[in-house]
Amino acid sequence: MNQQKRILAVDDEPHMRRLLEISLRQAGYQPIVAENGQEALRILRDDNVDLVVSDLHMPVMDGLKLLEAMRTENIEIPIIIVTAQGEIASAVQAMKLGASDYILRPFDLETLEIGISRALSITRLKLENQFLRDEANQSGKSLTSKGLIGESPGICKVHHAISQVAAEKVTVMITGETGTGKELVARAIHQQSPRKNSLFVAVNCAAIPSEMLESELFGHERGAFTGAVKERVGKFELADGGTLFLDEITEMPISLQAKLLRALQEGTIERLGSNRPLSVDIRVLAATNRDPMHAIKEGKLREDLYYRLNVFRIDLPPLRDRLSDIEILASHFLKKRNISIDDNAIRMLQSYSWPGNVRELENVLERAAIVCGGHTIHVQHLPADIHSNNDIHHSLKSKMPEAAQHTASLSLPDAVQSLEMQMITEALNQANDNKSRAAKLLNISERTLWYKLSRYNLTNH
Repeated sequence: MNQQKRILAVDDEPHMRRLLEISLRQAGYQPIVAENGQEALRILRDDNVDLVVSDLHMPVMDGLKLLEAMRTENIEIPIIIVTAQGEIASAVQAMKLGASDYILRPFDLETLEIGISRALSITRLKLENQFLRDEANQSGKSLTSKGLIGESPGICKVHHAISQVAAEKVTVMITGETGTGKELVARAIHQQSPRKNSLFVAVNCAAIPSEMLESELFGHERGAFTGAVKERVGKFELADGGTLFLDEITEMPISLQAKLLRALQEGTIERLGSNRPLSVDIRVLAATNRDPMHAIKEGKLREDLYYRLNVFRIDLPPLRDRLSDIEILASHFLKKRNISIDDNAIRMLQSYSWPGNVRELENVLERAAIVCGGHTIHVQHLPADIHSNNDIHHSLKSKMPEAAQHTASLSLPDAVQSLEMQMITEALNQANDNKSRAAKLLNISERTLWYKLSRYNLTNH
Protein backbone atom coordinates (compact mmCIF):
# COMPACT_ATOMS: atom_id res chain seq x y z
CA MET A 1 0.00 0.00 0.00
CA ASN A 2 2.89 2.43 -0.79
CA GLN A 3 0.47 4.86 -2.45
CA GLN A 4 -1.27 5.29 0.89
CA LYS A 5 1.86 6.07 2.94
CA ARG A 6 2.64 9.70 3.64
CA ILE A 7 6.33 10.46 4.14
CA LEU A 8 7.55 13.72 5.71
CA ALA A 9 10.92 14.84 4.28
CA VAL A 10 12.79 17.36 6.49
CA ASP A 11 15.82 19.25 5.14
CA ASP A 12 16.99 22.88 5.25
CA GLU A 13 18.47 22.76 1.74
CA PRO A 14 15.81 23.55 -0.93
CA HIS A 15 17.41 21.40 -3.63
CA MET A 16 17.63 18.43 -1.21
CA ARG A 17 13.98 18.83 -0.21
CA ARG A 18 13.04 18.88 -3.88
CA LEU A 19 15.15 15.79 -4.57
CA LEU A 20 13.51 13.91 -1.68
CA GLU A 21 10.06 15.01 -2.81
CA ILE A 22 10.64 13.74 -6.36
CA SER A 23 12.27 10.50 -5.15
CA LEU A 24 9.43 9.72 -2.76
CA ARG A 25 6.79 10.40 -5.38
CA GLN A 26 8.61 8.12 -7.87
CA ALA A 27 8.65 5.39 -5.23
CA GLY A 28 4.86 5.64 -4.93
CA TYR A 29 4.63 7.52 -1.63
CA GLN A 30 2.86 10.79 -0.84
CA PRO A 31 5.58 13.31 0.10
CA ILE A 32 5.26 16.23 2.53
CA VAL A 33 8.21 18.58 3.05
CA ALA A 34 9.50 20.77 5.89
CA GLU A 35 12.64 22.95 6.07
CA ASN A 36 13.51 22.28 9.73
CA GLY A 37 12.54 20.25 12.78
CA GLN A 38 10.26 22.92 14.19
CA GLU A 39 8.12 23.06 11.04
CA ALA A 40 8.15 19.27 10.88
CA LEU A 41 6.88 19.07 14.47
CA ARG A 42 3.96 21.37 13.63
CA ILE A 43 3.05 19.14 10.68
CA LEU A 44 3.28 16.00 12.83
CA ARG A 45 0.94 17.52 15.40
CA ASP A 46 -1.72 18.44 12.82
CA ASP A 47 -1.37 15.99 9.93
CA ASN A 48 -1.36 12.26 9.25
CA VAL A 49 2.19 11.04 8.61
CA ASP A 50 3.44 7.45 8.38
CA LEU A 51 7.20 8.03 8.43
CA VAL A 52 9.77 10.85 8.70
CA VAL A 53 13.02 11.19 6.71
CA SER A 54 15.06 13.96 8.36
CA ASP A 55 18.46 15.54 7.84
CA LEU A 56 20.66 15.45 10.92
CA HIS A 57 22.02 19.04 10.83
CA MET A 58 19.52 21.89 10.41
CA PRO A 59 19.03 25.35 11.91
CA VAL A 60 16.23 26.16 14.41
CA MET A 61 15.74 22.45 15.32
CA ASP A 62 18.03 19.67 14.06
CA GLY A 63 17.22 16.00 13.52
CA LEU A 64 18.17 14.87 17.04
CA LYS A 65 16.07 17.60 18.68
CA LEU A 66 13.14 16.68 16.41
CA LEU A 67 13.48 13.04 17.43
CA GLU A 68 13.57 13.96 21.13
CA ALA A 69 10.50 16.21 20.74
CA MET A 70 8.58 13.45 18.92
CA ARG A 71 9.23 10.97 21.72
CA THR A 72 8.36 13.55 24.41
CA GLU A 73 5.01 14.23 22.70
CA ASN A 74 4.27 10.51 22.16
CA ILE A 75 4.47 10.83 18.37
CA GLU A 76 5.38 7.20 17.74
CA ILE A 77 6.16 7.46 14.04
CA PRO A 78 9.30 5.82 12.58
CA ILE A 79 12.06 8.28 11.65
CA ILE A 80 15.07 7.79 9.36
CA ILE A 81 18.05 10.10 9.87
CA VAL A 82 20.07 11.30 6.85
CA THR A 83 23.69 12.04 7.70
CA ALA A 84 27.13 12.49 6.13
CA GLN A 85 29.88 9.85 6.05
CA GLY A 86 31.86 11.44 8.90
CA GLU A 87 28.90 11.71 11.29
CA ILE A 88 28.35 8.05 12.15
CA ALA A 89 28.61 8.76 15.89
CA SER A 90 25.70 11.19 15.68
CA ALA A 91 23.70 8.67 13.67
CA VAL A 92 24.34 6.04 16.35
CA GLN A 93 23.16 8.53 18.98
CA ALA A 94 19.97 9.00 16.95
CA MET A 95 19.42 5.23 16.89
CA LYS A 96 19.81 5.13 20.69
CA LEU A 97 17.13 7.81 20.96
CA GLY A 98 14.73 5.68 18.91
CA ALA A 99 15.44 6.38 15.24
CA SER A 100 14.43 3.46 13.01
CA ASP A 101 17.46 3.72 10.69
CA TYR A 102 19.99 6.09 9.14
CA ILE A 103 21.09 6.71 5.53
CA LEU A 104 24.46 8.09 4.50
CA ARG A 105 24.77 10.87 1.93
CA PRO A 106 24.96 10.65 -1.01
CA PHE A 107 22.23 8.04 -1.51
CA ASP A 108 20.27 6.76 -4.48
CA LEU A 109 16.53 6.08 -4.84
CA GLU A 110 16.93 2.34 -4.24
CA THR A 111 18.73 2.93 -0.91
CA LEU A 112 15.98 5.32 0.19
CA GLU A 113 13.24 2.85 -0.79
CA ILE A 114 14.92 -0.01 1.06
CA GLY A 115 15.31 2.12 4.20
CA ILE A 116 11.69 3.26 4.16
CA SER A 117 10.34 -0.23 3.45
CA ARG A 118 12.45 -1.70 6.26
CA ALA A 119 11.36 0.97 8.78
CA LEU A 120 7.65 0.49 7.95
CA SER A 121 8.01 -3.31 8.15
CA ILE A 122 9.75 -3.14 11.54
CA THR A 123 7.00 -0.87 12.84
CA ARG A 124 4.32 -3.33 11.74
CA LEU A 125 6.23 -6.27 13.24
CA LYS A 126 6.39 -4.44 16.57
CA LEU A 127 2.63 -3.94 16.41
CA GLU A 128 2.03 -7.59 15.57
CA ASN A 129 4.36 -8.83 18.31
CA GLN A 130 2.67 -6.64 20.90
CA PHE A 131 -0.73 -7.89 19.73
CA LEU A 132 0.39 -11.53 19.95
CA ARG A 133 1.84 -10.99 23.45
CA ASP A 134 -1.41 -9.40 24.62
CA GLU A 135 -3.46 -12.19 23.07
CA ALA A 136 -1.28 -14.87 24.67
CA ASN A 137 -1.71 -13.25 28.09
CA GLN A 138 -5.49 -13.11 27.68
CA SER A 139 -6.06 -16.58 26.27
CA GLY A 140 -3.31 -18.57 27.98
CA LYS A 141 -5.74 -19.88 30.60
CA SER A 142 -8.09 -21.46 28.07
CA LEU A 143 -7.92 -25.25 27.84
CA THR A 144 -10.05 -25.25 24.69
CA SER A 145 -7.56 -23.23 22.64
CA LYS A 146 -6.17 -26.31 20.89
CA GLY A 147 -9.17 -26.91 18.66
CA LEU A 148 -12.71 -28.11 18.22
CA ILE A 149 -12.92 -31.51 19.95
CA GLY A 150 -15.47 -34.23 19.21
CA GLU A 151 -16.58 -37.00 16.88
CA SER A 152 -20.37 -36.62 16.98
CA PRO A 153 -22.25 -36.13 13.68
CA GLY A 154 -22.87 -32.47 14.53
CA ILE A 155 -19.17 -31.71 15.04
CA CYS A 156 -18.16 -33.75 11.98
CA LYS A 157 -20.55 -31.58 9.97
CA VAL A 158 -18.88 -28.44 11.35
CA HIS A 159 -15.41 -29.75 10.44
CA HIS A 160 -16.61 -30.47 6.92
CA ALA A 161 -18.01 -26.96 6.58
CA ILE A 162 -14.68 -25.51 7.76
CA SER A 163 -12.77 -27.49 5.14
CA GLN A 164 -15.20 -26.33 2.45
CA VAL A 165 -14.92 -22.61 3.13
CA ALA A 166 -11.40 -22.14 4.56
CA ALA A 167 -9.63 -21.56 1.24
CA GLU A 168 -12.19 -19.01 0.07
CA LYS A 169 -12.15 -15.29 0.88
CA VAL A 170 -15.91 -15.11 1.50
CA THR A 171 -17.32 -13.85 4.80
CA VAL A 172 -18.65 -16.47 7.21
CA MET A 173 -21.39 -16.18 9.84
CA ILE A 174 -20.91 -18.55 12.79
CA THR A 175 -23.92 -19.07 15.05
CA GLY A 176 -24.24 -20.97 18.30
CA GLU A 177 -25.02 -20.63 21.99
CA THR A 178 -22.49 -19.12 24.38
CA GLY A 179 -19.69 -21.57 25.13
CA THR A 180 -20.08 -23.75 22.02
CA GLY A 181 -16.72 -22.74 20.52
CA LYS A 182 -17.48 -20.11 17.87
CA GLU A 183 -14.02 -18.55 18.11
CA LEU A 184 -12.43 -21.99 17.77
CA VAL A 185 -14.27 -22.44 14.48
CA ALA A 186 -13.07 -19.02 13.30
CA ARG A 187 -9.47 -19.85 14.23
CA ALA A 188 -9.73 -23.20 12.43
CA ILE A 189 -10.93 -21.44 9.27
CA HIS A 190 -7.98 -19.03 9.50
CA GLN A 191 -5.44 -21.81 10.11
CA GLN A 192 -6.64 -23.77 7.08
CA SER A 193 -6.70 -20.68 4.82
CA PRO A 194 -3.98 -19.11 2.64
CA ARG A 195 -3.86 -16.31 5.27
CA LYS A 196 -2.62 -18.57 8.07
CA ASN A 197 0.81 -16.88 8.20
CA SER A 198 -0.81 -13.48 8.85
CA LEU A 199 -2.61 -12.33 11.99
CA PHE A 200 -5.92 -13.65 13.29
CA VAL A 201 -7.44 -10.66 15.12
CA ALA A 202 -10.48 -11.24 17.34
CA VAL A 203 -12.79 -8.50 18.61
CA ASN A 204 -15.57 -9.21 21.10
CA CYS A 205 -18.15 -6.54 20.28
CA ALA A 206 -19.99 -7.21 23.55
CA ALA A 207 -16.91 -6.74 25.76
CA ILE A 208 -15.93 -3.25 24.54
CA PRO A 209 -17.97 -0.16 25.53
CA SER A 210 -19.92 1.11 22.51
CA GLU A 211 -18.25 4.53 22.63
CA MET A 212 -14.80 2.88 22.36
CA LEU A 213 -15.62 0.21 19.78
CA GLU A 214 -15.25 2.45 16.72
CA SER A 215 -11.72 3.47 17.75
CA GLU A 216 -10.90 -0.18 18.54
CA LEU A 217 -11.93 -1.26 15.05
CA PHE A 218 -10.79 1.64 12.88
CA GLY A 219 -8.12 3.36 15.00
CA HIS A 220 -7.74 7.08 15.60
CA GLU A 221 -5.35 9.98 15.04
CA ARG A 222 -3.75 12.08 17.75
CA GLY A 223 -6.24 14.63 19.01
CA ALA A 224 -9.24 12.90 17.42
CA PHE A 225 -11.02 13.17 20.78
CA THR A 226 -10.24 14.06 24.38
CA GLY A 227 -7.57 11.70 25.68
CA ALA A 228 -6.27 10.67 22.23
CA VAL A 229 -2.67 11.68 23.04
CA LYS A 230 -1.21 9.45 20.35
CA GLU A 231 -2.40 7.66 17.24
CA ARG A 232 -3.87 4.19 17.53
CA VAL A 233 -3.83 1.45 14.92
CA GLY A 234 -7.25 -0.21 14.76
CA LYS A 235 -7.99 -3.90 14.42
CA PHE A 236 -8.79 -3.53 10.70
CA GLU A 237 -5.28 -2.23 9.98
CA LEU A 238 -3.71 -4.81 12.28
CA ALA A 239 -5.51 -7.64 10.47
CA ASP A 240 -4.41 -6.40 7.02
CA GLY A 241 -3.47 -9.50 5.02
CA GLY A 242 -5.07 -11.77 7.64
CA THR A 243 -8.42 -12.50 9.27
CA LEU A 244 -10.67 -10.28 11.42
CA PHE A 245 -13.12 -12.12 13.69
CA LEU A 246 -16.06 -10.06 14.98
CA ASP A 247 -17.61 -11.96 17.88
CA GLU A 248 -21.12 -11.11 19.13
CA ILE A 249 -21.76 -8.93 16.07
CA THR A 250 -25.35 -8.25 17.16
CA GLU A 251 -24.00 -6.28 20.15
CA MET A 252 -22.37 -3.70 17.86
CA PRO A 253 -24.27 -0.37 17.79
CA ILE A 254 -26.46 -0.03 14.70
CA SER A 255 -24.73 3.25 13.72
CA LEU A 256 -21.35 1.50 13.72
CA GLN A 257 -22.76 -1.42 11.73
CA ALA A 258 -23.34 1.04 8.86
CA LYS A 259 -19.66 2.03 8.90
CA LEU A 260 -18.64 -1.63 9.06
CA LEU A 261 -20.81 -2.43 6.05
CA ARG A 262 -19.21 0.39 4.08
CA ALA A 263 -15.71 -0.84 5.00
CA LEU A 264 -16.56 -4.37 3.85
CA GLN A 265 -18.02 -3.17 0.56
CA GLU A 266 -15.25 -0.71 -0.31
CA GLY A 267 -12.23 -2.43 1.22
CA THR A 268 -11.13 0.85 2.81
CA ILE A 269 -11.35 2.41 6.27
CA GLU A 270 -10.71 5.79 7.84
CA ARG A 271 -9.29 6.36 11.29
CA LEU A 272 -11.24 8.60 13.64
CA GLY A 273 -10.04 12.16 13.12
CA SER A 274 -8.81 11.44 9.59
CA ASN A 275 -10.29 11.79 6.13
CA ARG A 276 -7.56 9.72 4.50
CA PRO A 277 -8.81 6.32 3.27
CA LEU A 278 -6.64 3.28 4.01
CA SER A 279 -6.92 0.17 1.86
CA VAL A 280 -7.14 -3.09 3.81
CA ASP A 281 -7.06 -6.68 2.59
CA ILE A 282 -8.83 -8.74 5.22
CA ARG A 283 -11.12 -11.73 5.50
CA VAL A 284 -14.00 -11.12 7.93
CA LEU A 285 -15.63 -13.82 10.05
CA ALA A 286 -18.54 -12.93 12.35
CA ALA A 287 -20.35 -14.76 15.13
CA THR A 288 -23.45 -14.39 17.28
CA ASN A 289 -25.22 -16.34 20.02
CA ARG A 290 -28.58 -14.94 18.83
CA ASP A 291 -30.84 -16.10 16.04
CA PRO A 292 -29.78 -13.60 13.32
CA MET A 293 -33.30 -13.21 11.91
CA HIS A 294 -34.69 -12.47 15.38
CA ALA A 295 -31.86 -9.97 15.91
CA ILE A 296 -32.89 -8.23 12.69
CA LYS A 297 -36.54 -8.06 13.82
CA GLU A 298 -35.44 -6.70 17.21
CA GLY A 299 -33.34 -3.99 15.56
CA LYS A 300 -30.07 -5.47 16.84
CA LEU A 301 -28.65 -6.31 13.40
CA ARG A 302 -28.87 -4.48 10.09
CA GLU A 303 -30.43 -6.70 7.46
CA ASP A 304 -28.03 -5.53 4.72
CA LEU A 305 -25.02 -6.24 6.97
CA TYR A 306 -26.38 -9.69 7.78
CA TYR A 307 -26.62 -10.62 4.11
CA ARG A 308 -23.11 -9.22 3.53
CA LEU A 309 -21.73 -11.38 6.34
CA ASN A 310 -23.88 -14.47 5.78
CA VAL A 311 -22.31 -15.62 2.50
CA PHE A 312 -21.51 -18.93 4.21
CA ARG A 313 -23.04 -19.99 7.52
CA ILE A 314 -21.89 -22.49 10.13
CA ASP A 315 -24.26 -23.45 12.97
CA LEU A 316 -22.62 -24.92 16.07
CA PRO A 317 -24.62 -27.55 17.98
CA PRO A 318 -25.06 -27.11 21.75
CA LEU A 319 -23.37 -29.68 23.98
CA ARG A 320 -26.75 -31.24 24.96
CA ASP A 321 -27.11 -32.27 21.29
CA ARG A 322 -23.70 -33.95 21.21
CA LEU A 323 -23.57 -35.79 24.53
CA SER A 324 -21.50 -38.57 22.96
CA ASP A 325 -18.59 -36.09 22.80
CA ILE A 326 -18.50 -35.56 26.57
CA GLU A 327 -16.16 -38.49 27.24
CA ILE A 328 -13.72 -37.28 24.55
CA LEU A 329 -13.89 -33.71 25.83
CA ALA A 330 -13.35 -34.82 29.42
CA SER A 331 -10.31 -36.84 28.43
CA HIS A 332 -8.93 -33.82 26.54
CA PHE A 333 -9.45 -31.37 29.41
CA LEU A 334 -8.01 -33.72 32.05
CA LYS A 335 -5.03 -34.96 30.05
CA LYS A 336 -2.86 -32.00 31.03
CA ARG A 337 -3.50 -32.70 34.73
CA ASN A 338 -2.96 -36.46 34.27
CA ILE A 339 -6.30 -37.15 35.97
CA SER A 340 -8.86 -39.81 34.99
CA ILE A 341 -12.65 -39.91 35.38
CA ASP A 342 -14.75 -43.01 36.05
CA ASP A 343 -17.68 -44.25 33.96
CA ASN A 344 -20.36 -43.33 36.51
CA ALA A 345 -19.16 -39.73 36.56
CA ILE A 346 -19.20 -39.65 32.75
CA ARG A 347 -22.78 -40.97 32.72
CA MET A 348 -23.82 -38.29 35.19
CA LEU A 349 -22.19 -35.62 33.03
CA GLN A 350 -24.10 -37.00 30.04
CA SER A 351 -27.41 -36.65 31.91
CA TYR A 352 -26.92 -32.91 32.45
CA SER A 353 -28.36 -30.32 30.04
CA TRP A 354 -25.22 -28.04 29.93
CA PRO A 355 -26.71 -24.54 29.53
CA GLY A 356 -23.14 -23.18 29.47
CA ASN A 357 -22.05 -25.78 26.89
CA VAL A 358 -18.39 -26.82 26.47
CA ARG A 359 -17.13 -23.86 28.51
CA GLU A 360 -19.26 -24.97 31.46
CA LEU A 361 -18.03 -28.56 31.10
CA GLU A 362 -14.44 -27.34 31.17
CA ASN A 363 -15.06 -25.37 34.36
CA VAL A 364 -16.88 -28.28 36.04
CA LEU A 365 -14.00 -30.64 35.27
CA GLU A 366 -11.40 -28.13 36.44
CA ARG A 367 -13.20 -27.86 39.79
CA ALA A 368 -13.64 -31.63 40.06
CA ALA A 369 -9.93 -32.15 39.34
CA ILE A 370 -9.12 -29.99 42.37
CA VAL A 371 -11.73 -31.64 44.63
CA CYS A 372 -10.58 -35.20 43.78
CA GLY A 373 -7.06 -34.42 44.99
CA GLY A 374 -5.35 -35.10 41.69
CA HIS A 375 -6.38 -38.75 41.28
CA THR A 376 -9.63 -40.03 39.71
CA ILE A 377 -12.85 -38.03 39.42
CA HIS A 378 -15.86 -39.90 40.85
CA VAL A 379 -19.52 -38.93 41.05
CA GLN A 380 -19.09 -37.39 44.51
CA HIS A 381 -16.53 -34.94 43.13
CA LEU A 382 -19.02 -33.35 40.73
CA PRO A 383 -20.83 -30.14 41.82
CA ALA A 384 -24.28 -30.11 43.39
CA ASP A 385 -26.14 -28.72 40.36
CA ILE A 386 -24.99 -31.70 38.26
CA HIS A 387 -26.38 -34.08 40.93
CA SER A 388 -29.60 -32.04 41.19
CA ASN A 389 -30.16 -32.12 37.45
CA ASN A 390 -29.47 -35.85 37.39
CA ASP A 391 -32.09 -36.44 40.12
CA ILE A 392 -34.69 -34.48 38.12
CA HIS A 393 -33.96 -36.56 35.02
CA HIS A 394 -34.44 -39.75 37.03
CA SER A 395 -37.74 -38.32 38.28
CA LEU A 396 -38.85 -37.63 34.72
CA LYS A 397 -37.74 -41.04 33.48
CA SER A 398 -39.42 -42.83 36.38
CA LYS A 399 -42.77 -41.52 35.18
CA MET A 400 -42.32 -42.86 31.65
CA PRO A 401 -43.53 -46.44 32.31
CA GLU A 402 -46.63 -45.08 34.07
CA ALA A 403 -47.29 -42.78 31.12
CA ALA A 404 -46.71 -45.63 28.70
CA GLN A 405 -49.40 -47.70 30.43
CA HIS A 406 -51.99 -45.01 29.68
CA THR A 407 -51.00 -44.90 25.99
CA ALA A 408 -50.82 -48.63 25.29
CA SER A 409 -54.16 -48.68 23.47
CA LEU A 410 -53.38 -45.66 21.30
CA SER A 411 -51.81 -45.55 17.86
CA LEU A 412 -48.06 -44.80 17.82
CA PRO A 413 -48.43 -41.09 16.82
CA ASP A 414 -51.11 -40.60 19.50
CA ALA A 415 -48.98 -42.43 22.07
CA VAL A 416 -45.96 -40.26 21.29
CA GLN A 417 -48.08 -37.12 21.55
CA SER A 418 -49.59 -38.22 24.88
CA LEU A 419 -46.16 -39.10 26.29
CA GLU A 420 -44.71 -35.77 25.10
CA MET A 421 -47.52 -33.85 26.78
CA GLN A 422 -46.99 -35.64 30.08
CA MET A 423 -43.20 -35.21 29.95
CA ILE A 424 -43.55 -31.50 29.17
CA THR A 425 -46.06 -31.01 31.97
CA GLU A 426 -43.81 -32.80 34.44
CA ALA A 427 -40.76 -30.76 33.36
CA LEU A 428 -42.71 -27.51 33.80
CA ASN A 429 -43.77 -28.62 37.28
CA GLN A 430 -40.19 -29.50 38.20
CA ALA A 431 -39.00 -26.14 36.85
CA ASN A 432 -41.75 -24.13 38.59
CA ASP A 433 -43.12 -23.16 35.17
CA ASN A 434 -39.76 -21.66 34.08
CA LYS A 435 -39.80 -22.34 30.33
CA SER A 436 -36.06 -21.95 29.85
CA ARG A 437 -35.27 -24.35 32.68
CA ALA A 438 -37.93 -26.84 31.53
CA ALA A 439 -36.48 -26.83 28.00
CA LYS A 440 -33.04 -27.63 29.41
CA LEU A 441 -34.45 -30.50 31.47
CA LEU A 442 -36.04 -31.93 28.32
CA ASN A 443 -32.87 -31.36 26.26
CA ILE A 444 -34.73 -29.28 23.68
CA SER A 445 -34.51 -25.63 22.72
CA GLU A 446 -36.83 -23.11 24.34
CA ARG A 447 -38.21 -22.31 20.88
CA THR A 448 -39.15 -25.99 20.42
CA LEU A 449 -40.80 -26.05 23.84
CA TRP A 450 -42.95 -23.01 23.01
CA TYR A 451 -43.94 -24.65 19.71
CA LYS A 452 -45.05 -27.84 21.48
CA LEU A 453 -46.93 -25.89 24.16
CA SER A 454 -48.90 -24.17 21.42
CA ARG A 455 -49.40 -27.37 19.44
CA TYR A 456 -50.70 -29.31 22.46
CA ASN A 457 -52.67 -26.32 23.79
CA LEU A 458 -50.61 -26.23 27.01
CA THR A 459 -50.02 -22.47 26.89
CA ASN A 460 -51.88 -21.96 30.17
CA HIS A 461 -48.67 -23.04 31.92
